[in-house]
Amino acid sequence: MGLFDRFRRENRTSLEDPKVPLSASNVSDVLGWSFGASASGEIVTIESALGVPAIWAAVNFLAGTLAGLPLHAYTKTTDGRKRIKSGIGPILHDAANDETSSFDWRKYTFEQVLTGGRAYSFIERNALRKVINIWPLDPGQMTVKRIEGRTFYDYRDGGKKVHRYEAAEIIDIPFMLKSDRLRHRSPISTNKDVIGLAQAVTKYGSKIFQNGGVPPFAIEGPFKSPGGMQRAADDLAGAVQKAAKEKRLALSIPEGHTIKQLGTDPEKMQLVELQRFLIEQFARIYSMPPTFLQDLTHGTFSNTEQQDLHLVKHTIRRWVTQFEQELNLKLFGRSNNRMYVEMNVDGLLRGDFKTRMEGYARAISTGQMTPDESREMENRPKKGGGADLLHMQGAMLPIDKLGQMPARGIGDNGGPPLEDDDDTGDNKNAA
Repeated sequence: MGLFDRFRRENRTSLEDPKVPLSASNVSDVLGWSFGASASGEIVTIESALGVPAIWAAVNFLAGTLAGLPLHAYTKTTDGRKRIKSGIGPILHDAANDETSSFDWRKYTFEQVLTGGRAYSFIERNALRKVINIWPLDPGQMTVKRIEGRTFYDYRDGGKKVHRYEAAEIIDIPFMLKSDRLRHRSPISTNKDVIGLAQAVTKYGSKIFQNGGVPPFAIEGPFKSPGGMQRAADDLAGAVQKAAKEKRLALSIPEGHTIKQLGTDPEKMQLVELQRFLIEQFARIYSMPPTFLQDLTHGTFSNTEQQDLHLVKHTIRRWVTQFEQELNLKLFGRSNNRMYVEMNVDGLLRGDFKTRMEGYARAISTGQMTPDESREMENRPKKGGGADLLHMQGAMLPIDKLGQMPARGIGDNGGPPLEDDDDTGDNKNAA
């Protein structure tokens, strides 16, 4: 049976294991045409890409940050909203199921999206159609199909049995969909050439240091035969490696022979500058400021702060919106207009105590938040009474009333009467 016949018969393709299905793959993916082989000759897989420190940092930072944001379910009320503290609420905030915490479920989800390009979760409901569990699924075992205009998900759970799920049962988070809206694009496979370059640079530098810092070289000498030339090359290569292993600085070569460097040394090749440029490339792939990949080459106090705002406004917010809308659609349905899910981006400020306190104080003094609401955001018990009321500075007046009303003194609030401005003893303000 030929190679293409085998793929057609099994209908399963994968970069690493031909027995594992992957809905976004085809035969070219398996053969390395679009995902495996890069222009540098390096084979790029998800595992090899995660071996590049900048890719590892980007995936861990974004996935961990998004998983750490508070996730709550709310019900709309006549005077605002009320947090759901039973049923779907604890599932989203505390534990997705009895085996997986909410943080681990969300971190796994975004790790799959940021590497393979897609993540799936199964919504388990009871007989009353209430959500009781959310189970993360292996993207490599999922095949997405469209039958009579509707989307279905075929999942192979371990053995040969295939479970077919409707779209309403699956939380589907893609990085980027292709034109058929069934297949997806992986950030790693789409950018395999730049990732392969990073792998090649790392391997090249490692080989140089393995040879004691000696770059590739050629031997010139009075070789009498091809065999002698090969033996001389093998002996000198072994001598270089032995000298590097024994940490010897001197290297002896046969009389009449010379060493000529091949290519360019690492300094002239600008390997350090190339690796810094690659960090910027990876930052572009994931829409992240380079400072979050630990590259502070061009970082200052002011622009680092602005990059922090850029990350929240243009990167984190995009993923938050996509995740919220997918959860709202699949958990509550399109016709629902009462319940909704929300991730609290303000949680990114939890590490800055001074900023939080200043924000709470400003919100309380302007009547936008009660003291008890701020205490609840800090996981502190409510005090009730006056702490559950809105407050506002009493000195504030409408701008069109300024200059028209007499100045108010302490006596207006039950304090001692105001002093008279003249000798008549007639205190009109106090009256």
